Formats: sequence, structure tokens, C-alpha cells
Amino acid sequence: MKAALILLLGALGACGVSSNTTTSSPATTSPMTSPASETAARGSVYDFTVQTIDGKNVPLSQFQGKKLLIVNVASECGYTPQYKELEELYKKHGDRVAVLGFPANNFGGQEPGSNEQIATFCEKNYGVTFPMFAKISVKGDDTAPLYQFLADKTRNGAISDAPDWNFCKYLIDEQGHVVGFYPSKVKPMSDELVAAILQ
Repeated sequence: MKAALILLLGALGACGVSSNTTTSSPATTSPMTSPASETAARGSVYDFTVQTIDGKNVPLSQFQGKKLLIVNVASECGYTPQYKELEELYKKHGDRVAVLGFPANNFGGQEPGSNEQIATFCEKNYGVTFPMFAKISVKGDDTAPLYQFLADKTRNGAISDAPDWNFCKYLIDEQGHVVGFYPSKVKPMSDELVAAILQ
């Protein structure tokens, strides 16, 4: 009798374990593996290292935890006064967003200077303190790797917009993912852009 009872309890126990495993496994595995696979498929700006305007290599991963506003800038453009608002944005909301300026001479030859000349111009005329990077190309056959990524939806998972003029803006979230593109005419301190940064 005891032997039969032990066998019955053992069978019930086995059923219980097997039942728990079957029901809990899909519930815990699916939600955990799905976002991981999505993240793997979506690239990040943290994969890139760029050069500062004074020649130092900086991994963009050092900005992790803040939003980024990546802007292609120029010194002789009708939009050049946006430097003032970019600096204002950086000073006012620097705890939430890092403004990153990338000088480029792709549109109308409006950034002809050297890195040193650009740095002097920005500091003297607009008091720029946000990070500035070495002059690059943001369009065409010689587009910098970062900007190739920013304009390729198959890689960034969000947008396919490339700069069509100076002072175009890419908004990056706190995990390094591209979340928005704003053309030149959208001012850095516009309600639209500030709201997106603060959300």
C-alpha cells in the first residue's frame, strides 16, 4: 500500500514539475528574447568613434545615458546664427542632451575653413562650449561612416533622411538609437525639438 502511495505521489509531483515548466517557459522566454533580437537588428551611434576638432578620438558611447543632437554645421551659411540657439540648448538642457557639431563643406562651400579656424570662429562669435568635431563630409561618395549610418534606415532602424543643407539635426535617444530628423529650418530652441528632447 505504501509503495503504491509513493508511486502515486511521485507521478503527481512529476506532472506538477512538467506542468510548471510548460506554462512558465513561454511567458518568461518570449518577452526576454524578443527585445534582445530587435536591439541586435537596430544599430547604435555608440558603435562609432569620431575625432574632435582638436584631433582626439572619442567613442560616442561616452555620451550614453543622454539624448544626442547631431548637427552638420557651417560658418558662412544663412543658418549659421543657429549656433547661438544650439549653445543655449546645451546650456539650458545639458543634463538631458549633448549637442554635437560636425562642420561640413558639402553645401555651397559654406565651411571652407580648417578645423582650427572653425573652432576659433565658433568660440569668438557664438561662445560655443558644446563638443565640436573635425570637419567631415555628410553627403556624397566620401560621406563619413557616422553619417552613412544616420541616413540609412536599414542600419539605424528609423529614418532614411540625409542632410540636404547645413544645420540638419538628428535626435538620438539615451540608448544610442536614431529617433528623429529635423531639417535646417527647425530651430534648436523650437517647441517641437525641445519637447522631443525632454519627453
